Amino acid sequence: MSVTREEVAKIASLARISMDEAALDHMVPELNNILAFVEQLGEVDTSAVEPMTAVIPQEQRLRDDVVDADPLTGGGRRDDVLANAPVAEHGFFGVPKVIE
Repeated sequence: MSVTREEVAKIASLARISMDEAALDHMVPELNNILAFVEQLGEVDTSAVEPMTAVIPQEQRLRDDVVDADPLTGGGRRDDVLANAPVAEHGFFGVPKVIE
């Protein structure tokens, strides 16, 4: 696959990039080289390679989801927090309806 000068001009227009005539002429072989490289990658046999999301194996380091019972540093203060709410409903902040 290769691109023409007109296609490069259209791509530049869609990307809102202004290019003069010399820049367009310079970009045609550049984009064709990139497309040739992508086609070359398509020829590589990857049938024995398992799909992966990253090259390096990664694991998420998650902590236990626990509520800190200390009222100075953690949870257990719902009633104190809701005392500052303009409207509290069923243990939550009450908010006006947005969608009718």
